[in-house]
Amino acid sequence: MTKKVFVSGCYDMLHSGHVAFFEEAASYGDLYVGIGSDKTIFELKGRKTVCPEEERLYMVKALRCVKDAWISQGSGMLDFVEEMKELKPDIFFVNSDGTSPLKEKLCKELGIEYVVSQRLPHENLPSRSTTKLRQQCRIPFRLDLAGGWLDQPFVSKFYPGAVLTINIEPSVQFNSRSGLSTSSRNAAIEMWGNQYPVDDLEKIAKMIFRYENKPGTSYVSGSQDAIGIVFPGLNRLDYDNDYWPHHIESVLDDDILDFIEQHIYMYQLFPRKEQFDVLSDTQINAENAKALSLAADDCWKALLKKDLTAWGKATTDSFNAQIKMFPHMVDLELLEVLDSFKSQVLGWKLCGAGGGGYFVFINDKPIEKTFGIHIRRTI
Repeated sequence: MTKKVFVSGCYDMLHSGHVAFFEEAASYGDLYVGIGSDKTIFELKGRKTVCPEEERLYMVKALRCVKDAWISQGSGMLDFVEEMKELKPDIFFVNSDGTSPLKEKLCKELGIEYVVSQRLPHENLPSRSTTKLRQQCRIPFRLDLAGGWLDQPFVSKFYPGAVLTINIEPSVQFNSRSGLSTSSRNAAIEMWGNQYPVDDLEKIAKMIFRYENKPGTSYVSGSQDAIGIVFPGLNRLDYDNDYWPHHIESVLDDDILDFIEQHIYMYQLFPRKEQFDVLSDTQINAENAKALSLAADDCWKALLKKDLTAWGKATTDSFNAQIKMFPHMVDLELLEVLDSFKSQVLGWKLCGAGGGGYFVFINDKPIEKTFGIHIRRTI
């Protein structure tokens, strides 16, 4: 009997990358497609689809490699669970940037084979993604590499230090609240739409910071978010008991940025749990703040020297210092995921406290079920 293969996704603005993905999945058997509803996609991505669900369903069902398709009736990242249980597929086929421990765990529970796509474009066609095709928003994301939390005075007052950030092209559809400065990015989009104005970079970042942290805000978003999505390349932001850094140093050297790109691997995590409070039971003191600061310094030195082993260690040291101060950044489920990777990577950090984001791994070779990032070189 022919095997049943199931895939799930948004499939907005249908393009050759989608078709290549479907054809690769269909090579394993009869292909069935669960399509995210407009409501689910808005909840996950924080934006409306370009093509409504009925139009997306019509286009997907029209493809000759698709046996059948439907709009999934659930919600969240696993909106397809009930339909999957009814279909009873032999294989669940996912993209490399769509894999998650939650999906893999579900397949183990249901006895379904979990296969990750190689994401290869069709012969003689360019690689495509919906994000790249949109082009209506060029505003990047931000990933902090080390020192995160030192942009908050309630931490840096104990010991000054740096936060290291890289400016990431929107080549992946990162979820909201994933530790990549999505809220600051949304604030920038509200002010300017698709692209930043031509102006002084620090002035633009301060405008975003002030717009996001209006008078009366109970919790002030750290300025590394606003700066990180504006300043291209690799940036060092030095803090000392203030919301704004007293010094910003940027690196746009292609050799260093290429080195970073080639050794970062992102692994998508499950959604953040409800009633999550990262600021409960904190252990913020001079000893822990100093450890975080020193780890960021070590990371900066390793990156400038392109020392991969030192970079991996410094990244892990920064992560350990963070969770020592903020133990609720992780839970047992997150630590179990991390334990499954520790033996095969050189370093790690968490992007998105409490889940909802990604584990960021530093390594000398590709890691299964992860994806890479692209650093923006110019504004």
